[in-house]
Amino acid sequence: MENEVKKKYKSTFKLGSQQLVALGALIVLYLYFFTMSPSFRSINTLASIFDSAYYIGFLAIGVTFVIATGGIDLSLGTVLITSALTGGWLYHNYSLPMWMTIIITILVGTMFGLLNGVLVAKLKIAPFIATLGTQMVARGLGSIITNVQTVVFPLRNSPDGWYKSIFKTSNNFPTGIFVLIFFAIVMGIILAKTKVGRYILALGSNEEATRLSGVNVDRYKLISYVISGFFMGLAGVAYASTYTTILPGEGLGFELDAIAGVIIGGTSLVGGVASITGTMIGVMIMAVLQTGLPYIGLQPHYQVLITGIVILVAVLADVYKFKWRK
Repeated sequence: MENEVKKKYKSTFKLGSQQLVALGALIVLYLYFFTMSPSFRSINTLASIFDSAYYIGFLAIGVTFVIATGGIDLSLGTVLITSALTGGWLYHNYSLPMWMTIIITILVGTMFGLLNGVLVAKLKIAPFIATLGTQMVARGLGSIITNVQTVVFPLRNSPDGWYKSIFKTSNNFPTGIFVLIFFAIVMGIILAKTKVGRYILALGSNEEATRLSGVNVDRYKLISYVISGFFMGLAGVAYASTYTTILPGEGLGFELDAIAGVIIGGTSLVGGVASITGTMIGVMIMAVLQTGLPYIGLQPHYQVLITGIVILVAVLADVYKFKWRK
C-alpha cells in the first residue's frame, strides 16, 4: 500500500493518461466551436470563457482536496454566494474598507469549510448529508442577513473599486484567470510535494490502513474541507468582482460544474487519486462547453441537458476506471 501511495503522490502533478485525454477533448471542443461559429472567433469569446472558468476554478481547486479523501462537498455554490453577500452587506451597513470586506468574505467561506470538516471528520456524518445541510444553512443565512435584498459591490470607478482590477482589466479582460493559475500552481505543489497532500491522498486510497500507520486521518479530512472553504470564500470575491450585483439564492449548480471539472480532470470520486492540473483542464472544458453552446444555436435547456450528460459520462468513466484498477 505504501508503494502505491508513493506512486500516486509522485505522479499527482504530472499529466497522466486521463489528463492527456481531457486536454485532447478540450482542444477538439474548442476547435469545433471555432469552426462552427464565426462569431466564436473573437477575443470577447475567449474573455467569456475565462469569465466562466476562474471563479468555478477556485471552487474546483478546493473541492479537489475533498474528493481526494473520498469525500464530497455540495455546499460550494451556495457558500460562495453567502460569503459574498455577507461581505457586501457588512461593507454597506458598517462602512468597512474594501480590504477588510475581502478578508471577511474569504473568512466566511473558510468557516463554512471548517463546519463541513467538523461534521464529517469529528461527528462522522456522511459528507453528502453534511454538506447538503450546510448548503441549506448557508442559503438561509444569506437570505436572512440581506433580508432577501440584492447586495451591490462597488463599481470600478468608485473609491473602493480597486479590487476589481485584481480580476478584470479596465477593458473587461478577466485577469482573474492568472490569479487562478497562480493558486493552481501553489495548491498543485501542496498536493504533490507536501505531507498534507501525501496524507490526504493516502486516506483517500485506504483510510483504515492510513489510520493504522499512525496518521491522524480526522485532522487531514478537516484540513481538506477547510481548504475547500477558503476557496469558496475566494471564489465569492472573484464572483463579486465579476458581477457586482448579487442576489440571495444564486450559485445553485456551481458545485456541479466544479465537481464535473474535477472528475473530468482525473480526480477519482472514490479518493486516493487527484490532479490539480487535470482539474484545471476539466474546468476549461466545462467553460468552453457552456460558452460555446449558445454560439451554435442551442437554447438554455439543451445546454443544461448536455452539461448533465457530460457529468454522467465523467462519473461513469470514473466508476469503470476504479473497477478496472480493482
